[in-house]
Amino acid sequence: MNNKISRRRFIATGLVASVVPGITFAGSKSSGVSEKEKGLVFLFQGDSITDGNWGRDLDGNHFLGHGYVFAIAARLGADFPQAGFTFHNRGISGHKVSDLEKRWDKDTLALKPDVLSILVGINDVNAVFRENPDACDVDVFEEKYRSLLRITKEANPNILLVLGAPFIYPVGVYKEHWDFWSKETSIWANAVEKLANEFDAVFVDYPAMFEKATKLAPIEHWTWDGCHPSVPGHELMAREWIKQVSARLKFLKKYK
Repeated sequence: MNNKISRRRFIATGLVASVVPGITFAGSKSSGVSEKEKGLVFLFQGDSITDGNWGRDLDGNHFLGHGYVFAIAARLGADFPQAGFTFHNRGISGHKVSDLEKRWDKDTLALKPDVLSILVGINDVNAVFRENPDACDVDVFEEKYRSLLRITKEANPNILLVLGAPFIYPVGVYKEHWDFWSKETSIWANAVEKLANEFDAVFVDYPAMFEKATKLAPIEHWTWDGCHPSVPGHELMAREWIKQVSARLKFLKKYK
């Protein structure tokens, strides 16, 4: 994988990198990051869970939002400050796979990520539940998602894809019609896992992670409304993301 960032490319992304704490352009031998892993550009795409209310300006306090993306970037930026990593958040609340499709060129391909993490699907399930005019079944969802991944791999054959499974829990309004929510979300999650296998991507099984966590505390501890994680829930997601991606980015094994 050709993951080294050129000086010209760093300068192009320097304005973004400069507002994210812990990101520099240096090559310390003690960083624990191999040469091919230095200078990686991480991009997180998806819906409101990824969005985390990230700032649409260069305010360094809010640039990455206040969720699992922030937690991952904070940890990697602090522990590997010499690696020259760049982090972007382009999750947008309410978005479905068709919405990602409309902004893929600008919000994904143009940022030239080396690591692309995607979490999408629960709004697609919601559209089906509400019988929205733009709702699509899981087969159409899968095909649209596949098309985005195919385009991305064509642009960068060496990109590392990280696909997260959507999730939902019987908290608040989701207690009603729970049979629907549980069954349909599981079907969408299975479609994402299928795509992860097809594209040699890292699959992050957030539903399994939360299920395990309920042995320690009720689900209401991990998600405040059944869809969006609480502060501890986002921290769990960050840990699980790092754990799964460590199989492909060796420096992340530090956290094991």
